[in-house]
Order: sequence, then structure tokens, then C-alpha cells
Amino acid sequence: EEFVRNDVWELVPLPDGVNVVGTKWIFKNKTDDAGSIVRNKSRLVAQGYSQVEGVDFDETFAPVARLESIRLFLGMACILNFKVYQMDVKSAFLNDILQEEVYVAQPKGFEDPTHPDYVYKLKKALYGLKQAPRAWYEHLTKFLIDTGYVRGTV
Repeated sequence: EEFVRNDVWELVPLPDGVNVVGTKWIFKNKTDDAGSIVRNKSRLVAQGYSQVEGVDFDETFAPVARLESIRLFLGMACILNFKVYQMDVKSAFLNDILQEEVYVAQPKGFEDPTHPDYVYKLKKALYGLKQAPRAWYEHLTKFLIDTGYVRGTV
């Protein structure tokens, strides 16, 4: 459902000489405080370990905030009596446009019956890809700059 809504991929014939990255389903049970299962979740991920550097991806680096910086920020927010909000971006990586051409195998059990030998050409990042965190960082950075934020120099 998220893949269709976010226009993540398109089914194409397998081009000659490309590396096809496998896919795998990850299943998880969401529980409440008492430990009772409230929802079953599944996520399709790319088997990024089969990607070839320089072929399937170039940049993988994405900056991460240091714990000390987060503590300092929260401490200053408390001192100055600021409200701090937290958010979670649903299916974050499925929003990020890929710079590279990446092809993934059709998920097992969900093969297209009319084109079982086709593969998916990714338009957007998929969890498990080596470059997915970098693509998300670039997407978020562009959004923040377009919204009026200014990139710091430190």
C-alpha cells in the first residue's frame, strides 16, 4: 500500500548486466504494555549486502546528532522553558528519490503473474539499501531549507 502511494518503483524487464538486489519480508508483532499483541507489522527490505559500491551506490554517509548535542539542546530547552516536539516520519525512506539506478527482485509471494521474470526499478529508497539513510538526509535537508531554515556552519 505504501509502495503504491509513494510511487516507489516500476516493474520493468531485467536490463542486461545489472545487479539485482534481493528483497526480504521482516515481520514484527506490536505489543501493548501488558505484552498482548495489538498489531502485526511487516516491512519489505532490500538485501543491501548484495549491492556493489560504485555500481549500485556511491554515497552512504548521513550525519547523526551526537548524544551530547541532544542533551545540551534538551537542557537549554528546559532552562528557557521551551516546548520541544518529537515526530516520527512514517515510511521515511520511501519518500526519498534515488540518484542511482537500483533494481530489486519481486518479493516472494507477490510476483506479477503476467511478468514473473521482471524486476522493480526503484524510484525511491527502500529500507536496507546502503544509500537509503543518505537519501533521507538529503530529502530532509531540502525540505528544511525550502521551509526557511538555514544550514549551520559548525
